[in-house]
Amino acid sequence: MVLLVASMLAFGLVMVYSASWDVSWRLYQDPAALFRKQLTNLLFGLVAMAAAMFIPIRWLRRLALPVILVTLLALISVLLINAGGGPRRSFLSGSIQPSEMAKLACVLYLAVWMESKGERVSDWSQGFVPLMVLIGVIGGLILLQPDLSAVLTVALVALTMFYFAGATPRQALFITGGSAIIGYLLVRVTQTGRERWDTYLAGLLDVEKASYHVQHSLQAFFAGGFFGRGLGASREKFGFLPAPHTDSIFAIVGEELGLMGAALVILLFALLLWRGFRLSANADDRLKTLLGTGVTFWLGVEALVNMSVLLGLLPFAGNALPFFSFGGSNLVMSLVGVGLLLNISRRPGFLTGLRGHLEIIGIGWRHRRRSVSRLGHRRRVEREA
Repeated sequence: MVLLVASMLAFGLVMVYSASWDVSWRLYQDPAALFRKQLTNLLFGLVAMAAAMFIPIRWLRRLALPVILVTLLALISVLLINAGGGPRRSFLSGSIQPSEMAKLACVLYLAVWMESKGERVSDWSQGFVPLMVLIGVIGGLILLQPDLSAVLTVALVALTMFYFAGATPRQALFITGGSAIIGYLLVRVTQTGRERWDTYLAGLLDVEKASYHVQHSLQAFFAGGFFGRGLGASREKFGFLPAPHTDSIFAIVGEELGLMGAALVILLFALLLWRGFRLSANADDRLKTLLGTGVTFWLGVEALVNMSVLLGLLPFAGNALPFFSFGGSNLVMSLVGVGLLLNISRRPGFLTGLRGHLEIIGIGWRHRRRSVSRLGHRRRVEREA
């Protein structure tokens, strides 16, 4: 995990400088200004990752409620402070985005909450309804900013965690159908969502009718070919491709390093997901498994949405590419998530061969639900003793 993340951070820094020097020159008359800001963001992120790596897991049970309350306060404050027309997504001229904090805060709070519920999490009144209320409150505040992609990310990660925590088949079907309907309605009720959805459908039929952003993104990939134009040789970043150093950095990778570079990025994320899910599956208690699964799935969703949007496979969304895109909030929160995964890996629970151990993740339907790993009664008694 450390080697993977270090490789992605190093790769990301190179691409941030390559993609941002023109924008940085136009904004600050200094080609390295944005790169230095990203180095500062990385420093804060590494400190936060180290803190998350060494914090005792049991402390998270006490921190979960204060964290989610602070997140709600931040989501409300950003709406009040930036009252008026236009987006209301950040503090300090974009340096702090509460919606990025909300993604990790939801994972942490839901992991603690679902672990405390135990088998009762599958009850409609004690599990499903409170979960919908939480998603509705947080999602509604984010939607007012508006940040539709963050709303859908929070909802998807929360419902996936609920599924693995023990949702019944009926709840799983209800979640799948209901999420699709609610997601579509959220897209249609906002003007931005409607425009992006209509443009997306038009772009599927004729690429020349896709959005300006997607058209130039696809041009960047096409120009890169198999081996790319060469590092630093992108042409789309010179005022053609919007946000080349943030949301569109994967397209710059494709143009400068070609299909090989883009495939390397995908491979790194695939390895990160594999390692994260493996660490989560081998954790020695339910909280660690739920927390690790939520963090890993969240990072995977962020990466998948970002890359799919730039290829025209999904409606346009403003997701950053974790560890690669320029930005403080996303980088710091992503590294905190990695720190929690490393925390789990520092106390491995490779209990598969121990007497009294039950299956890691039961995905069959014989018990009419999935269940994360847990120790058998005898083994729990021995550990408590």
